Amino acid sequence: MLLKILWRNALRHRLRTSLTVAGMVVAILSFGLLRTVIDAWYAGVAASAANRLVTRNAISLIFPLPLSYAAQIRAVDGVRLVALGNWFGAYYQDPKNFFANFAVSADSYLAMYPELVFPEADKAAFMRDRKGAAVGAKLATRFGWKLGQTIVLTGTIFPGNWEFTLRAIYKGRDRTVDETMFILHWDYLNETMKEQSPHRADQVGFFMIEVNDSTRAAGIAQAIDARFANSRAETLTETEKAFQLGFVAMSEAIILAIRAVSFVVIAIILAVVANTMAMSVRERRREYAVLKTLGFTGTQIAGLIFGESLVITALGGALGIALTFPAAQAFKAAVGQFFPIFNVSRETILLDAAVSLTVGLLAAAAPAYTAARVRVAQALRKLG
Repeated sequence: MLLKILWRNALRHRLRTSLTVAGMVVAILSFGLLRTVIDAWYAGVAASAANRLVTRNAISLIFPLPLSYAAQIRAVDGVRLVALGNWFGAYYQDPKNFFANFAVSADSYLAMYPELVFPEADKAAFMRDRKGAAVGAKLATRFGWKLGQTIVLTGTIFPGNWEFTLRAIYKGRDRTVDETMFILHWDYLNETMKEQSPHRADQVGFFMIEVNDSTRAAGIAQAIDARFANSRAETLTETEKAFQLGFVAMSEAIILAIRAVSFVVIAIILAVVANTMAMSVRERRREYAVLKTLGFTGTQIAGLIFGESLVITALGGALGIALTFPAAQAFKAAVGQFFPIFNVSRETILLDAAVSLTVGLLAAAAPAYTAARVRVAQALRKLG
């Protein structure tokens, strides 16, 4: 009976309620999408492993390190694997076709990233072919690439047209794995540089390092950097998470702006719902006075108002959450090259639900307080 009363009260003024629900839908949908964009920005951080370190030039990532550093890093106590890596910086057919492409020492790199799942036969074929390439499933789908196809990338950091044969397509072990990477052999890049630009050969952009014990990661990082202190190319070694956070920090102002907008949206819808509830209470002052004469307490009347507000916000919140998933897919299809991992998380849905509940309670607080304290004679005497 109580739910029936709340539902009928909420639909007393159908146009006003419909517009309020529609506003709530837009607000929750916007809030959910904005929070998902923030999550996408931090996707690389979330996917980082505690037992992986990154060593780069202490000045900047754009400055290379000598290949000879690899053997010295392997000699540090606690280091299990070392992989070579360079940002390749090429594009496919059109400069707008942006995606991550790395030249790596494939055997150690793939051993370090078990979350990249390959068919064994395809992985073996990639390892054998020096000019072979391995790509993520989403990237292959984006360009319609098939195994055995010749792919030509145009280099920017390493100029020229580079031909590769697609040998393997990987999938992520879970939803946080980036499936839009293009992986090629570092040896192929290095051999080409020896022929075309000898001064750029035997240089590494970064070293990926796997340690035996993640609790010793900080000490191992210090030991690595100590080896190259006061050298021609000093190093900075940090955890993979810290390395990823460094890239996120470059866009910190944008992220803060998105966060601010998401909360502004909620503040606006809170004002809208509060106005709706205030109008409803003003229209029903006589009804609340009659309820009091029948024995209803101020707490019970306030409960009816809170319940009505929660019905409206819950309905709008539920519709907004339901629409977040198709909206996220459409957003991902439009700008997927910039956000390889764009998933609506469980935390975002729970946050949407919490926001809906909070808006419902806060919007009804002042009208409920007013209705609970209204005097019977004063409410019945009021005209209009």
